[in-house]
Amino acid sequence: MSPRDVVITGIGLLSTLGEGTDAHWNALAAGVTAATADSTRFAPFTIHPAPAIEWGNQIPKRGDQRQMETWQRLGTYAAGLALDDAGFQDRETWGADMDMVIAAGGGERDVAVDDTILDAARTRNDRGVLLNEKLTTELRPTLFLAQLSNLLAGNISIVHKVTGSSRTFMGEEGAGISAVDTAAARIRSGQSTRVLVGGAYNAEHPDMLMGYELGGFLHRGALRPLWQREGAEGGGVAVGSGAAFLVLESRDSAESRGRTPYAMLGPVVSGRARRSRGELPSALADLAARTASPAEDLLVVSGASGAHEATKAEKDFLGSFPGNAVRGFSGVTGHLKEAQFPFAIGLAALAVSRNAAFPPLDAENERELTGVPSAALVTTVGYARGEGMVLVTEVD
Repeated sequence: MSPRDVVITGIGLLSTLGEGTDAHWNALAAGVTAATADSTRFAPFTIHPAPAIEWGNQIPKRGDQRQMETWQRLGTYAAGLALDDAGFQDRETWGADMDMVIAAGGGERDVAVDDTILDAARTRNDRGVLLNEKLTTELRPTLFLAQLSNLLAGNISIVHKVTGSSRTFMGEEGAGISAVDTAAARIRSGQSTRVLVGGAYNAEHPDMLMGYELGGFLHRGALRPLWQREGAEGGGVAVGSGAAFLVLESRDSAESRGRTPYAMLGPVVSGRARRSRGELPSALADLAARTASPAEDLLVVSGASGAHEATKAEKDFLGSFPGNAVRGFSGVTGHLKEAQFPFAIGLAALAVSRNAAFPPLDAENERELTGVPSAALVTTVGYARGEGMVLVTEVD
């Protein structure tokens, strides 16, 4: 036990299952299925859309809402949920004492402008001149700012008055793993006492879907449970809109505020196996060993994406510990990309704090947990690259 132990005092979750910790826990405890999935809007691909959101609950000014892209609104909203959950409602008082580490992707393209440029290019050969014309007449200056990955951190600072240091990591699930790792390391080293960490993803945008599909990753046709997509048409990934933010604090900071943490965060371990050389299975075994996780009767909250190669490797690895109870939440939320790792940590912390595991999400491939979860292993194996794990435990 150390004053610099990293504890989780706030959780902000936003997904197709709803908003907030209670909505997610109740949905999962009720044995939710993928009923919210939408297989028609972007057919033949399936998405898990965001729920109905009253943005003003966490982003009061309409001007702030308008200048944000959807992924930024999702992230700013979930950040507010986490801060409220941690007891930091008085934004002006404590904002300068909180740091931020964000996992983000790029901005969302203006599809209408893209269509206009492509249509015009069909009838003109001077395409360089055409692009310059469109740059000066069609694209507003703020569009370029909106493409910057660190705009999510900027909006959180503006809306929620979090004005400590800020860092942004960019790029798929690995960004979420690095963000949590960095936040926890800063607390353990004494560089920070409180850190807001998380990410957001908007699946309901054509260019986001295109990014997956160019690599052949998107699942096609009727949606299958997460662990049963191998051999199905397409690449296995069904994406979801959502966000996840955590408030991490030192044990000493939480105790000084009289806050009871959800759980404690162990060392975050990560890697980037060379999958083309078949290194992923051994890399997963090495990561699990470094978390010092119990080998049996453990709750495993898996961020598996459904991507065929990565998910099969994780399924085979986890299957070597038949006593563990695995939960692949992407089957009901969709794949949340940069937010995947913090989202999984949030669910694991809820299970540990409530002394209960939510029921299996795929009865054929997941089992009930024997006993009460005093710890939960969080895994995230990137759909294309990057893998990470962390053990979430009850606070002693």
